[in-house]
Amino acid sequence: MAELFALDAMRHALVAALLVGAAAPAVGVFLVQRRLSLIGDGIGHVALAGVAVGVLFSTSPILTALIAAVLAACAIEFIRLRGTTNADVALAVMFYGGIAAGVVLLARADNAGQTSINQYLFGSILTTASDQLWQFGALALVAVGATTVLRKRLFAVANDEEYARAVGLPVVPLNLLLSVLTSVTVVLSMRVIGLLLISALMILPNATGQILARSFRLTTAIAVIIGCLSGLSGVVSAYYLDTPPGGTVVLVAVGIFLAASFASAVVRSTRARHARRVTHHAHEHREGCGHPTVRHGDHVDYLHDGEYHAPHKDHWDAHAPADAAPSPRRHDVDA
Repeated sequence: MAELFALDAMRHALVAALLVGAAAPAVGVFLVQRRLSLIGDGIGHVALAGVAVGVLFSTSPILTALIAAVLAACAIEFIRLRGTTNADVALAVMFYGGIAAGVVLLARADNAGQTSINQYLFGSILTTASDQLWQFGALALVAVGATTVLRKRLFAVANDEEYARAVGLPVVPLNLLLSVLTSVTVVLSMRVIGLLLISALMILPNATGQILARSFRLTTAIAVIIGCLSGLSGVVSAYYLDTPPGGTVVLVAVGIFLAASFASAVVRSTRARHARRVTHHAHEHREGCGHPTVRHGDHVDYLHDGEYHAPHKDHWDAHAPADAAPSPRRHDVDA
């Protein structure tokens, strides 16, 4: 019976991790675009107060956390629109007041012993029940569905609000919608990776996607894939290593980001070295220079240092190595 219970808990955890891994980057990509990468942390602080209210009155903590997070998101957008000089102070009061209220209310609740604050601060995915899984699924469907349907409009507003307003897009409603979707994602993620680590899964996969992709659509797709991969592999690793699942998921995402950064740096360095070698080619090839020649289309290639070199306007072209037939692969660099 214990093994069956553990199997069900693991299955629920994997499904929850998959849902969060898909939803968090799908919403987070627009926060990165708007340079609001850490807004999830602030909303998470207020959501803890909602959790405490739910525990105090013996109602659903997920529902009360969602209500508190949505109200906080709307307040953030209102403060941002007003643009007052004390806006950052107002946000700080709301965020820190929220987490302080959550700690105090949880301590005062009669059934607080059944609800450890660590479950929500750092995640407790292995205790996810089947009814909570349905709630997570509904929240994930809302987040992913809305960002997919409204992707172009949300991107336009996140990229340039003035342009979006000029072409007639409803900027304020779209910003409010993104804030609400951020709240939904925060509540969805709190039992998986915890309120203190939510922003990591919203931001890190997108940062990795920006390294690997050149377009917004491909960046989003890569981010969602990395989010799902981080969630699944993090939960499995936590199960076998007996480590906290939330922190393990985030560490996997950090590892993927560092690996992508290192690989990108190696590729750039390799291309730069090749470009310097071709650009600063000391030997000017010409007829009778002593290097073998190979007819290649409408010009002649010179075999030098294991590559085919040919002048082309203000730069040199480097073709396939000497043991292969000349190919149209080119590395054009300015001279």
